Amino acid sequence: MKKIMVGSRGSKLALAQTNLVIEELKRLNSSYSFEVKIIKTKGDLSLNSSLDKEGGKGLFVKEIEEALIKEEIDLAIHSMKDLPTELPSELTMAAILPRINPKDALISKNGHNLLHLPPRATVGTSSLRRKVQLLNLRRDLNVVEIRGNLDTRIKKLKEGSLEAIIVAVCGLIRLNLIKLMTQELPIKAFLPTAGQGALGIEVRKEDRRIRELAEKVNCLNSQWEVQAERSFLKELGGGCQVPIGVLARTKDKMLLIQGMVSSLDGQKVVKGKMIGEKTKAEDLGKELATRLLNKEANEIIKELKREG
Repeated sequence: MKKIMVGSRGSKLALAQTNLVIEELKRLNSSYSFEVKIIKTKGDLSLNSSLDKEGGKGLFVKEIEEALIKEEIDLAIHSMKDLPTELPSELTMAAILPRINPKDALISKNGHNLLHLPPRATVGTSSLRRKVQLLNLRRDLNVVEIRGNLDTRIKKLKEGSLEAIIVAVCGLIRLNLIKLMTQELPIKAFLPTAGQGALGIEVRKEDRRIRELAEKVNCLNSQWEVQAERSFLKELGGGCQVPIGVLARTKDKMLLIQGMVSSLDGQKVVKGKMIGEKTKAEDLGKELATRLLNKEANEIIKELKREG
């Protein structure tokens, strides 16, 4: 039996996601065995500094991609929200698996939903995007940064002075912790980050055997949604220093994409949406970003880059 070496981060959530993907690959490729190689990334080791200041999305994938390029592993499994919009030239995404709930979740220590949290309550999140959307709804909240994997953040909520935390619904689902969720936050007020809820398989472009193996688990609708969102993000060129939210959803032959760019205080928010053929997902994402840039988004991004 031929062995496939799979690269993954070592957190509980990353391993749970990796095992889910491996089970699907096994189902369709029974002549292969799979072994997981845990790779520590800079993002896993730099827990005391802000993600945006340390370099953002690439923090959680660079070392894994280097191992893939060096042929130390055969494929890598990522949360698509962690991937920079530009991949190394040697690599490609062979598959996006069926996406699950992309929304954000509130976990409240005392069971309050967002609008009923006590005045000036302290809420934890590691995301600028979540912070500004919180402040846009509740200016009184004390929003603080918390780092660490999902179970670490839940522990900090239980043991510390936090009243609530904001996390991804998909992480709670994959770790069987959905019962902890107090409120699923509405898309109207909380647009997720590009790729949230989706898992992807990254491979070497030239490795046709592994690429074809991975392509068997690709979900076209999820692929189009993620393509549109990543195209939107790439066209804005904001990086992790700019609060950007986006969500694309397919229905029949069409795709609806909604996007948002915000100032750091959540007071200046530019939103937009458009609909088109899902097979033109990448173009739709780019066009929506251009529309927002032609409004006030360009000025917001320029200002934030100057401040950064």
